[in-house]
Amino acid sequence: IFFFTFSNFKFTQCLQIRCMLNIWGVILYLRLPWITAQAGVGLTWVIILLSSCITGITGLSTSAIATNGKVKGGGTYFLISRSLGPELGGSIGLIFAFANAVAVAMHTVGFAETVTDLMSEHGAVMVDRINNIRIIGIVTVTCLLGISMAGMAWESKVGILFFLVIMVSFVNYIVGTIIPASPEKQSKGFFSYRADIFAANFVPDWRGPEGSFFGMFSIFFPSATGACVVRDAACIYLFYFIFFPGACVVRDASGLLNDSLTSSSADCVGLSCNYSWDFTECINNKSCLYGINFCVQMMSLVSGFAPLITAGIFGATLSSALACLVSAPKVFQCLCQDKLYPLIGFFGKGYGKNQEPIRGYLLAYIIAVCFILIAELNTIAPIISNFFLCSYSLINFSCFHASVTNSPGWRPSFRFYSRWLSLLGAVCCVVIMFLLTWWAALIAVGVVVFLLGYTLYKKPDVNWGSSVQAGSYSFALNQCVGLNSVEDHVKNYRPQCLVLTGPPSRRPALVDLVSCLTKSLSLMIFMFWCFSVCVPQASSCLSELQEANSSRHVSWLNQRKVRAFYRGVVAADLRSGVNVLLQGSGLGRMKPNVVLMGFKSDWSRSSPEAAHSYIGILHDAFDLQFGVCVLRMREGFDVLMVSLEVQRTSQLRPASRPASWSMNLSSVFSASVCIGPEPQLDSAFQKKQGKKTIDVYWLSDDGGLTLLLPYLLTRRRRWSSCKVRVFVGGDPDRKEEQRQDVRRFQDLIGPFSVDPDPKQDPGSGLGRQQEEPWRISQQDVERNQAKTLRQIRLNEVLKDYSRDAALIVITMPVGRTGVCPSMLYLAWLDFLSRDLRPPVLLVRGNQENVLTFYCQ
Repeated sequence: IFFFTFSNFKFTQCLQIRCMLNIWGVILYLRLPWITAQAGVGLTWVIILLSSCITGITGLSTSAIATNGKVKGGGTYFLISRSLGPELGGSIGLIFAFANAVAVAMHTVGFAETVTDLMSEHGAVMVDRINNIRIIGIVTVTCLLGISMAGMAWESKVGILFFLVIMVSFVNYIVGTIIPASPEKQSKGFFSYRADIFAANFVPDWRGPEGSFFGMFSIFFPSATGACVVRDAACIYLFYFIFFPGACVVRDASGLLNDSLTSSSADCVGLSCNYSWDFTECINNKSCLYGINFCVQMMSLVSGFAPLITAGIFGATLSSALACLVSAPKVFQCLCQDKLYPLIGFFGKGYGKNQEPIRGYLLAYIIAVCFILIAELNTIAPIISNFFLCSYSLINFSCFHASVTNSPGWRPSFRFYSRWLSLLGAVCCVVIMFLLTWWAALIAVGVVVFLLGYTLYKKPDVNWGSSVQAGSYSFALNQCVGLNSVEDHVKNYRPQCLVLTGPPSRRPALVDLVSCLTKSLSLMIFMFWCFSVCVPQASSCLSELQEANSSRHVSWLNQRKVRAFYRGVVAADLRSGVNVLLQGSGLGRMKPNVVLMGFKSDWSRSSPEAAHSYIGILHDAFDLQFGVCVLRMREGFDVLMVSLEVQRTSQLRPASRPASWSMNLSSVFSASVCIGPEPQLDSAFQKKQGKKTIDVYWLSDDGGLTLLLPYLLTRRRRWSSCKVRVFVGGDPDRKEEQRQDVRRFQDLIGPFSVDPDPKQDPGSGLGRQQEEPWRISQQDVERNQAKTLRQIRLNEVLKDYSRDAALIVITMPVGRTGVCPSMLYLAWLDFLSRDLRPPVLLVRGNQENVLTFYCQ
């Protein structure tokens, strides 16, 4: 217990030291007294408290996110990306890595500025102040690069040394405020503790283009970033480095010893007159070089021993610069390894045992050098503030979003946070971003939006269980439930197709046709379901179900950019499996209303049971109030690896089933085994159709589905040039050709006819037909003769008028159950659509009105 307690204390102390080193940086030493002079003690406290509130809220949100799962390398990027997803996580990862690289420049410029001032005090000048800062900064960051690439095993130990140096410099600073001021210090504006000085410095005195509350906030805020605000650090900010200079140092001083007063003067201006110093001339001429308004090395002036303050500045700036130089490549390496964006994977490579991002170090070095060339601390700090505020805003928003989605996966062990407080923090960060520097805020937001759009468009193959996914599910669920309270209306009718493709890669033509019909149109989103029925054989039902619902089918649809769902079921036979899909597919009002399948072109060669089951599927769809579409193409549907299909289906079909079954559409419903990746093969419906025609043969009023589908096709770009032609009749003067077609039709149905034996009971044919319902009796032929002649004649009309069409859409004839045998019905469909070059789509609506012609 003692060892654990000691180790935990040691870890906590090391963590706090890192936080202190990051917070007590260049801004504290070189800019906080100047900010106090500009904003006054009162508003400077407000600036610090506001920064503390933002970082404190962000700290609570970060704690909640970090305790909700395992946190790996990548820092803020890892937290946001695994919480909000790759869309926002990737963009903020780039911004956060860039902000850390710029922070290297800020701390290095602060170091170079201090070195330049020391050189000026001793009369050493290389070029001029700005170029001196640039030269020293580049040399310094180059040395830091070498240290970071050599290894950071000693960094924590050196950090403790830096921390001790900084603490000694703080003590030295406090002691200096107590020691009575020497004449030299008084000439520079330091008079020890004075109530009137504190009162004068308590109110703001804005000067220069940066003189505003948010201007000062933008310069100070980087000193509160990188770690959650620590109570001790905030206290030091509020009292030591604001109260002490605010109560001891005047705003303006000349630094000249001969400006002391030997007697009172009525013309003397400023508080210094009360202490026998006259700085009126430099105040009026605005040429003062000292005082907290001008002297960036004010802490050195006030301290008891100035070199200790210099040592503290060196320790704070170098440790912070080194930490940022290490963290920026680590974040960027994590982002590169996730492969969210192209062309950056080069920087994700790691070297050595610890996978050090050497290339990332070089990139961060180049960015830092570019900003060091600016050589203005007051210009670099606001840029960092915007980037860090953007990061904090997204951290708070991710915590809020994960909380409001009510996902079961959101269960952080850290409970001391509030979703609404996180939302407030996110909003405040965004508002302050625009109040600080609106153009920099627009750039940051623009980068986030651009990268967000790119990620949404590319859809990287990652799944992190983000709150965006949980939110999408909740939104979709609420919308689906909300649709239950809305009555159907013809204006809102959408053909939602249940497409019986089997594995969709085997029947791309079916998928592409329905994709053309249902692809999203502005705000309307059409969806369709692809299904396959898996008939279990020797293997277990569970393995068959897993194969039927393999994720490779969904991947194939996604690669083809088809908006679809896919579902496979396991059933004892084809018809029962499809019946399960007809009755169980969809959710609430989001359920299919049209069944689309391919035509069974080999019905006369396959087993009668399979053909009868095929027609049974059509009847089941009619009975369940589905619209039905059957597509026939002259080249068929099987376009992929015929030899493999034959080998596969030969293992699955009964011994009595012919090998040609592998080329049937019905074979798509059997179990499939895919070898290798699924290729993306083209189909006729992916090509631009040109100025052809879509011929519609509207033979009966089925609710208008036959007319609606061609119209939807013309709204697609590749079909937009096609002209829709509607036919409602034909030429009756071709009797001889009709007789020949009738004889061919009779030959087609001959193998399935019932021929009663004249030596037996005349009713024997009827008994055989009951046992084999697909059989066609003479009575069936006579009863349906008119419909038979109609299909024969329609085929002739199609050949005459639509041989050059892009697509033929025709009203599907209906064969009543018990009146028209299944083989006769298949013969109708076959004869109606045979020997036609264009694809033929047989359509039959469910009598639901889908046209708005009579709608009010």
